[in-house]
Amino acid sequence: MQSWWMQMTDAHAVLELRDTPVPQPGAGQLLVRMHAAALNRGEFVLGHGLHGKAGTWKAIGGEGAGDVVEVGDGVTRFKPGDRVMGRCAGAFSECALMEDAEAIAMPQSLSWEEAASIPLTFLVAFDMLVLQGRLRPAECLLINGVSSGVGVASLQLGKVLGAQVIGTSGSAEKLESLQALGLDLALCTRAADFSAAVLDATGQHGADLIVNTVGGSVFAENIRALAFEGRLATVGYVDGVLHADIDLEALHAKRLTLFGVSNKLRTKAQRAAAVPRFVTEVMPHFSAGRIRPRIDQVVEFPRLPEAKARMEAGGHVGKIVLRAPGGNP
Repeated sequence: MQSWWMQMTDAHAVLELRDTPVPQPGAGQLLVRMHAAALNRGEFVLGHGLHGKAGTWKAIGGEGAGDVVEVGDGVTRFKPGDRVMGRCAGAFSECALMEDAEAIAMPQSLSWEEAASIPLTFLVAFDMLVLQGRLRPAECLLINGVSSGVGVASLQLGKVLGAQVIGTSGSAEKLESLQALGLDLALCTRAADFSAAVLDATGQHGADLIVNTVGGSVFAENIRALAFEGRLATVGYVDGVLHADIDLEALHAKRLTLFGVSNKLRTKAQRAAAVPRFVTEVMPHFSAGRIRPRIDQVVEFPRLPEAKARMEAGGHVGKIVLRAPGGNP
């Protein structure tokens, strides 16, 4: 089968399309014929130590959708022919292994590309907004870099949870395109200069929850923009700034909560723990059409390098999706 592999160093990433054997499902696993898989920026970020030892090769892709070909021992929830979506390693392949505990039944109302855009990004958003962020109706949610995949997912999930959503982006065009998804206030900036606007928009209350997809360059400004007992989720650092000063006086006076979100740096059990609640609380919104994944572009399997370049150039709004070989349009 065809499979995309990557070699990562501190300076560059090399992609290679290989012919590899079809994997065999072990206990608790599904062998899935992939129809679509979505790109995630974190998979290609240089020098953050999440890709193993520098110079080694690995099969890439972290989420996708397809139909079950074979199940391993102990799998009873799914059978061959079932349509599934989920986080899975090596998703940029004709076939990939998906953990039974991570697999989600795919609603008939979704296309393969839409389903492939959900598992990782929306589970991360669910973690930030619900599990750790404790977002409540009518609270203010601020999203730095709202046009990113995680940013758009957080916007969409925040709106169905009843939040007021403020988003920042350096592109006025991208912000305008997100108005249809319910963005309440668009702040066109890439600089750390938005706290005054957030405070003005909320009657000096501030943001109750902030999703930081940008990194350390906006960390201090986010502290200034937070409300009393506000929460700050850090999920990305596309600016490459991995360190930031903390205003301990503000942390103390405002009773702030700061937390990080990572998919890669967790055990299988930790990653799977949130899936049942996600299926119960969020998947009905997809089935009913209240949330439709925002897809920026669907690219054919051989064009992964072009898709990667578009994502890294920041030209996308929402998700870029790779159609697997033989995947149905």
